[in-house]
Amino acid sequence: MTVPAPTPATDNPLLGPGPLPAFGSIRPEHVEPAVRAVLEEHRARIRALEATPEPSFAGVIEPLEQMRHRLARVWSPVGHLNAVMNSEPLRGAYNTCLPLLSDYHTDLAQSERLYAAYRAVGEREGATLDAEQRALVEHALRDFRLAGVALDAERKARFKQVMMELARLGSKFDENVLDATNAWSHQVTDPAQVRGLNEAILDQAARRAREAGASGWIFGLDQPTYVAVVTDGESAELRRAFYEAWSTRASDRGPSAGRYDNTPVIEDILRLRHEAARLLDFPSFAEYALADRMARRVPEVTDFLRRLARAAKGAGAAEFAELEKFAGRRLDAWDVTYYSERLQQSRYSVSQEQLREFLPLPRVLAGLFELAETLFDVRIHERDGVPVWHPDVRYFDLRSPGGETLASFYLDAYARPHKRSGAWMDDCVGRCDLGGRHVPPVAYLVCNSLPPGGDRPALLTHDDVVTLFHEFGHGLHHMLTRVGYPSLAGINGVAWDAVELPSQFMENYAWLPEVLTRISAHVRDGRPIPDGLQKQLIATRSFQAGLAMLRQVEFALFDMRLHAEYDPARGGRMYETLAEVRAEVAVVPIPEWNRYPHNFGHIFAGGYGAGYYSYKWAEVLAADAFAAFREKGAFDRATARRFVDAILSRGGSRDPLDAFVEFRGRKPDIRPLLELYGIAAAA
Repeated sequence: MTVPAPTPATDNPLLGPGPLPAFGSIRPEHVEPAVRAVLEEHRARIRALEATPEPSFAGVIEPLEQMRHRLARVWSPVGHLNAVMNSEPLRGAYNTCLPLLSDYHTDLAQSERLYAAYRAVGEREGATLDAEQRALVEHALRDFRLAGVALDAERKARFKQVMMELARLGSKFDENVLDATNAWSHQVTDPAQVRGLNEAILDQAARRAREAGASGWIFGLDQPTYVAVVTDGESAELRRAFYEAWSTRASDRGPSAGRYDNTPVIEDILRLRHEAARLLDFPSFAEYALADRMARRVPEVTDFLRRLARAAKGAGAAEFAELEKFAGRRLDAWDVTYYSERLQQSRYSVSQEQLREFLPLPRVLAGLFELAETLFDVRIHERDGVPVWHPDVRYFDLRSPGGETLASFYLDAYARPHKRSGAWMDDCVGRCDLGGRHVPPVAYLVCNSLPPGGDRPALLTHDDVVTLFHEFGHGLHHMLTRVGYPSLAGINGVAWDAVELPSQFMENYAWLPEVLTRISAHVRDGRPIPDGLQKQLIATRSFQAGLAMLRQVEFALFDMRLHAEYDPARGGRMYETLAEVRAEVAVVPIPEWNRYPHNFGHIFAGGYGAGYYSYKWAEVLAADAFAAFREKGAFDRATARRFVDAILSRGGSRDPLDAFVEFRGRKPDIRPLLELYGIAAAA
């Protein structure tokens, strides 16, 4: 039978045929017409596919994969711009399209005819399908079931409504956090209040004050400024002001109390997630979320987290007691980072601000790219003339030794107003090898580092470097894929608790002496970080490792319990659950008015609901994988080739545990992670 062909491209830049988004031409008014046009086209094609009398992989599944790729090409730049160049018109267009997309995806996932078609293909063609094709069919059948394909009409309709509302609430959560962040500023006129802050932060704040016609300094709540103040600001009053503003964003407390309050949003998210899970006969959203992950049951996750907590609790308590002894007084939450940095400096004679001078972004990128070229036999070249969304954005090609372009990526490195905080990798274009055409993958790499100023390049802290390596690891996972089916290519289809493996694996290289030498060049004289300073820096990796471990376990256990124990009769019990988790694992006192859940975007807007444990779970995998490199040599290309073959190139086409065993020769071991942080003896 004949499937309707795609409609021809119009003058809408989101529908153009170019290989990359036309960022210079995309406007908010283009968004809704483009999305509606593609969804209308796809619905017509889906109706034809549903009527196929004898479905086949080539006749039904491949066209659906092409449609997935097409829709992603249209929506990806929209979602990306909403995160990095947010504006009221764009936000409105984005939110208008969320229910349209949710409605479409739910209809697709609940199509009984397509479900039957996939089952028929699996039964009739299973013996002739290759491993990737079989994985695609198996994943799709699982996802049909998890979307409620077997529900009766009434429950299907309700599930669909719930998914649409959850999409809206996730966007609202993010908007409230961004608005609360942008709404706050702090003017300082007393020079004593800004002692300790680095020159770049002060220059930026002084420029804001001049532009506002004010005296002194005006500080924003962007991430680099917040980190600089709580780490190096000598004024406890200033530290408290920033800590309170940051930790109460989008809540009922703090300087914007109630104005952007996410409390009702969180309650609705928890209620609707639980309802969706119950519609599918899961006891909780947590159990529903684990249905497609490496960890299969809630007790498996909570036992894992509590094992980490037991290993770290003694060390963490001792570290905090040592910190208070060093400070000579009881510490408030806004003092901890400041005195930790002072203690670290006194012990290791190294500070994050001191390291900035050695870590200009151009040199860090050159060293990072050299590392990737050494390990993975690729070449990375910057390409000019590519349309971008901001003048600071750069574009790079990943090429084979023979010059073939394998993949590409955008780098948006600096913090600015109307850009979401944090760092992330997302796919701009996924790999697609269908219809006789090869489409190479393209990634977005986004960070929020301090921008350059005057004739000074952007200078990174070592923490910034680790973040950059982390996101580049995600990028490699996306770009080095060899899977040609969009739903399994790159990070797509990868179990959520395994998706952080490549990113956390790459972090390890930011601590190696050979890499530190490659990525550093003093901004004034080009010297790399001296050997002695490198040794001191490397020694800091295990500094307060117990406290850091407990902090992450607190986040993860709170997230898992919040979703696993939800009871509609009692509501979210957010603060009660958090208090119980802190009583179990925390050693640092937190003020009653701290409201970090209200800006915990990972679990309420970022796909990590009942999944924040994935960071520690994948860190176990990453530490164990990196141990294989230590055994053979950190830059051993044969080991790197095996890592690419088993993990980076396979996308979602392989069970992650099987892929890990293929690479490592055994199941994951928690000991390399504990040894890495010097707490193995406490396990």
